Amino acid sequence: MALVVCRRFPGIVHGTPPCSALIKHHINKKLPGQTCENCALTAKKISTDTRMAVTLKLLKPLKYQAFCGPFTYSAAQRVAYWNVGSSTRHRGQDSPEHSNPHHPARKVKNIGSIASSQRVFTTSSALLGLEFSKASTSNASTLQPGSPRAMRVDEEDVEVFDSFEGTRVFLQLRPEYQLHSYNRSETCQPLSVSEGELILHKVTVYQNNLQPEVIADYFCKLSSLPAEQRPLLLSHASFALLCQLSVKNIQLFHITDLISILKAFVGLGIPHFHSMLDMYETRFCHHVWEMSLDQLLLVADLWRHLGRRVPRFLNIFFSYLNLHWKDLSLSQLIHLIYIIGESRQVPKDLMQKLESLILKYIDLINLEEIGTICLGFFKSSSSLSEFIMRKIGDVACADMQHLSSHALVHILKMFRFTHVDHINFMKQFGEIAPQRIPSLGVQGVMHLTLACSALRILDERVMNTVAASLPPRVAHCRSKDVAKILWSFGTLNYKPPNTEEFYSSLINEIHRKMPEFNQYPEHLLTCLLGLAFSEYFPTDFIDVALSPRFVRLAQERSKFELTKELYTLDGTVGIECPDYRGSRLSSHLQQEASTKLWNLARKDMISKPEFLEALSLLETMLGGPQYIKHHMILPHTRSSDLEVQLDADMKPLPFNREAIPSEGVAKLRLKHVGVSLTDNLMSQLVKGKVRKYFQGETESETGEQPMELENKTVIPLEVSPCNVVERVGAVQMDSPCPSGHLQSPVVKLAIQLTNKNQYCYGSKDLLGLHSMKRRQLVRLGYRVVELSHWEWLPLLKRTRLEKLAYLHEKVFTSAL
Repeated sequence: MALVVCRRFPGIVHGTPPCSALIKHHINKKLPGQTCENCALTAKKISTDTRMAVTLKLLKPLKYQAFCGPFTYSAAQRVAYWNVGSSTRHRGQDSPEHSNPHHPARKVKNIGSIASSQRVFTTSSALLGLEFSKASTSNASTLQPGSPRAMRVDEEDVEVFDSFEGTRVFLQLRPEYQLHSYNRSETCQPLSVSEGELILHKVTVYQNNLQPEVIADYFCKLSSLPAEQRPLLLSHASFALLCQLSVKNIQLFHITDLISILKAFVGLGIPHFHSMLDMYETRFCHHVWEMSLDQLLLVADLWRHLGRRVPRFLNIFFSYLNLHWKDLSLSQLIHLIYIIGESRQVPKDLMQKLESLILKYIDLINLEEIGTICLGFFKSSSSLSEFIMRKIGDVACADMQHLSSHALVHILKMFRFTHVDHINFMKQFGEIAPQRIPSLGVQGVMHLTLACSALRILDERVMNTVAASLPPRVAHCRSKDVAKILWSFGTLNYKPPNTEEFYSSLINEIHRKMPEFNQYPEHLLTCLLGLAFSEYFPTDFIDVALSPRFVRLAQERSKFELTKELYTLDGTVGIECPDYRGSRLSSHLQQEASTKLWNLARKDMISKPEFLEALSLLETMLGGPQYIKHHMILPHTRSSDLEVQLDADMKPLPFNREAIPSEGVAKLRLKHVGVSLTDNLMSQLVKGKVRKYFQGETESETGEQPMELENKTVIPLEVSPCNVVERVGAVQMDSPCPSGHLQSPVVKLAIQLTNKNQYCYGSKDLLGLHSMKRRQLVRLGYRVVELSHWEWLPLLKRTRLEKLAYLHEKVFTSAL
């Protein structure tokens, strides 16, 4: 069966679609022996063939004359096979004729003249509307950020950033990179349309006699066709035949031939999902151990240009590198780290070896290469040691004015990932960032802001510039950008001068981005928690986020475990939005999240010696474990507290029944106890002078010796049947105090042992989550007692009596 191509009679105009430059080269002529009915029948057979994912878009059959190419039908089958092969292979439905990738091409008889071949090239592209061709062309433009279409952007538009080309700037800084990276400008001699058609004709005529090096040469030449002709080439039957021949002869290609063909694929924009690329990846895997480092890096770079993930090739490549990593030059090392980052995969032991090479070359690495190193390690989730990060920070600080904004963002990403606080770097960053932010796209601004919040560094100059620059261009934000920016401001607990404009613009953007938030539910929760830290509660969004549908969506679609985020939002709304009547989290999920968070918080606190010391001393001071309880007063805030309850006389109540054996509750007795105190200690307790010990004063600074208990003055402590008096010593129970007679607490204390990670860096300003927690504790009637890390940690080196005096003052003075 021959493929029939139709042409309008001269003089008839019926809205003929515009022809491309390639099609306009020839005018088809009528061949005898064909009718329009033959054309329609042929078209029907092709379009209904279940083995061909091809849609044949025919113009009106009337008033057309037919042209027949005797080899065209089989060629059309080939192009359909090669174009849809990737999808059919995965379903196990390969075409019977081509189930073997090395199946010999079918012989073609009665080949027409060169002119006939040219006509087949043009008309088959014009009249066969191959859906795959359109899709592959579209995908190619999407996957090839360096394509002419992608590169036609407004240079003044700061929101336009080519993430592909932008991360490859370092390749232009050393001539050595040209040895192992692909440069689009280095192609074969430009090829005219007529020369391209001649090559395709030769492929058809000499298909059984083409040598491997000739096939490689044809690919190279065809990749030099004008850019606007390449989509037509990809849909052409003869090109599909050339691809089939290359796979058939793939074992005969030399390494240089394979690399040349892969370069041609990049130039032609072969879609990353094309089935023949599987064969090429397999072949390159077989050659890894025979290739040089430059060749291996070049091949990996070409796969990157094609936008195709090649895990098999990279795994073997990394095995090779584990033995040859010491042979890497500086340019090879930087390029390798780039490839590792883009592939998102690498063995950890190899990254440790590469880290040692970074240290070896650190004094020779330029600023853009520093950014590439940080981006590669960040994208591959590989950490760098604190020592290396500080060296990187030093290199950047030496000439930060000449550091590009994108390299600056990459370095900040790595500081965020490693949590290394390079103070000099952050100071210089605070100087230059306000100048850079207006000319940086919102994605870069998001990363700068997120780095500040992750490192707990509140620089008002940076935050104010971000807040001022964002509202006019908030429409450029992705859902992720909105979420991370709101989270950053909320985490740093900072409200800029234009607070209302800033937050209203972002909240309005959440409205417009709701379809995107349904795709990435974690981003909506991040938005709402960041807003909650800053005391903004958009109830319509909260109702959506806590609805059963969205909860299911968050649990099923997101790659993150979001139960804790949902629970934190639900608990916050329950306390801070008393009038809220929207959706709430189910009791089952609340209990599940509470249990998880308590297990984490308890494990964290009991691993800290400073906490165990405070708990032990408070139990001693108050009279036993029944007077204090370690638990999560607000489980949704993810941290635990020590709760103490006092009666109207400011005396502790034994409310923690979990610490009292059930059989001993009715046998509680109080015993008069005398506590030996020095006059010095009592004077300080009464006058509150014990503070000097918590302000960093040492014995050498004050000239005083640590206080010691002396049997000089014995002060009997008054007791009552059911209450415990203030004391600094141990208490034993002798008189009955039934639990049913316990008084209701007048004061509830939430004692918090804080650490530096709960505050902005180098300050006493609480971060958003911890500030929100205190706000909610106050709403519930608690008084917050803080055992701050800058007071308590130095005190651990003091005497036991000094610690008790500090705790006594904190508990009973705070309660007044």
